[in-house]
Amino acid sequence: MKESFSPQEFARLLELVHLGMRTVMSRQGGASPFFERYAGVEQKILKMAERHGCGDLVDVGGSGTLVPSAKVDADKVLRKMVGEADNDIFWHELVARLADRDLGVEQTTAALSGQDGPPINAEARLKEIEETYWEEFQKHDLARVLVLRAGKG
Repeated sequence: MKESFSPQEFARLLELVHLGMRTVMSRQGGASPFFERYAGVEQKILKMAERHGCGDLVDVGGSGTLVPSAKVDADKVLRKMVGEADNDIFWHELVARLADRDLGVEQTTAALSGQDGPPINAEARLKEIEETYWEEFQKHDLARVLVLRAGKG
């Protein structure tokens, strides 16, 4: 199958590859067990850039592999997308982890205190706790978050 791309379409393909590899490499420290799965495809697409009028979007990296150029990293639209995605992931992960923690504490406390009663619908309760956190963060952002260190506050 042979496909043709305009320079603008190929530039968008390079952006998608860049965003995808950024996701693959998003682990702290940069090491990803998934890198090898996609690295070959990334290199293949980056090698095609010159042919499609997008040579300015690719550079040769320190190890001799092709990398998206600084022009791609500086693109305002991409930076905005990445920033919004990072922000969205942060809030969803924070709410999910706090709600999981709180539900676990509730269930453990109930079990240890010997409280009898109908079993709770854990999924529904988790959603209630998450909603409480969403309301809190929408109203106050992180202003009322307090981290206790060794019980010293």
